[in-house]
Amino acid sequence: MRWENLAVESGGNPSAKPTNPALFGAETVTTRTFDTPEFRGITFHEIRARSIVNRVPGASRMPFEWTVNPYRGCTHACVYCFARKTHSYLDLDTGLGFDSQIVVKVNAPEVLRRQLGSRRWLGDHIAMGTNVDCYQRAEGRYRLMPGIIAALRDHANPFSILTKGTLILRDLDLLKQAAAVTEVGISVSVGFTDLDLWRTVEPGTPAPERRLDVVRTLSAHGIDCGVLMAPVIPFLGDDPNQLRATVRAIAASGATSVTPLVLHLRPGAREWFMGWLGHHHPHLVRRYERLYAEGAYAPKWYQRRITRQVHELAEEYGIGPTRAGMPRRIPVPEPVAPGPTQLTLL
Repeated sequence: MRWENLAVESGGNPSAKPTNPALFGAETVTTRTFDTPEFRGITFHEIRARSIVNRVPGASRMPFEWTVNPYRGCTHACVYCFARKTHSYLDLDTGLGFDSQIVVKVNAPEVLRRQLGSRRWLGDHIAMGTNVDCYQRAEGRYRLMPGIIAALRDHANPFSILTKGTLILRDLDLLKQAAAVTEVGISVSVGFTDLDLWRTVEPGTPAPERRLDVVRTLSAHGIDCGVLMAPVIPFLGDDPNQLRATVRAIAASGATSVTPLVLHLRPGAREWFMGWLGHHHPHLVRRYERLYAEGAYAPKWYQRRITRQVHELAEEYGIGPTRAGMPRRIPVPEPVAPGPTQLTLL
């Protein structure tokens, strides 16, 4: 693999200093495998990143400008994951390699703290979990998120987290501390509640009901949590009865909002998903080729239909839509007695 692909070329002059240095150097990579049941078959590439706050390209549809991604690759192994293409930038396989070759930025918390303290940083909102899940199984071993959240808390920097992982509950106290000083938004991704569909398209994730338990727990601790109903998978998860069952379960979990997002198939993800589809549902291959004939996104008419159905169901069950990625203020209880207060630090 050529880790140096992350470097920006310097016009062919080897003595010239790159305009933008690589995110990490090849000499920083340490490859580890752990022969334990939870990590069997997975290889971790531990690197020391030079930067951790990433600017979202201007052409992106994302409603935020800055992200932090402590991992690349994801053991959730979702067959539709749009981030699969990013593994090719490291000369890693976008199929099984994406699921099992995990890049870990082991110094992410300290690099983030340094960047947040820079005079050039203006305190903009930072989104996490938007590329790969920051609470995938690797986080149970590397524990990068507590340091990341602590840095954001200490700099009162607004942030949001999107996850399919239940491990976020480990950091509940930190999230409450951060919410006392800045804007914090939490969203859990649950595209469907069909267990047969879950087992084949999201084999490395907690079950949908376990993710909704996360919403319940956060809500019980006064932390508003929305649900990104994503992806809605055409012809497999878009039946009206399926949509109703999913929205009903989301409402029962105490979610403050539900935002539907139809499956999109970007290069890298498209090939892997279509291979999976041909194996598990060959009768749907032609229908998908027609539906996605114009590119990565389903036609506008189909997206509008799904959005309308989900919003109507959400209104029926007493929850509303929100814009994905928007931070949500977590209310902080008023102190019982007057007097100075001090944040609890780790």
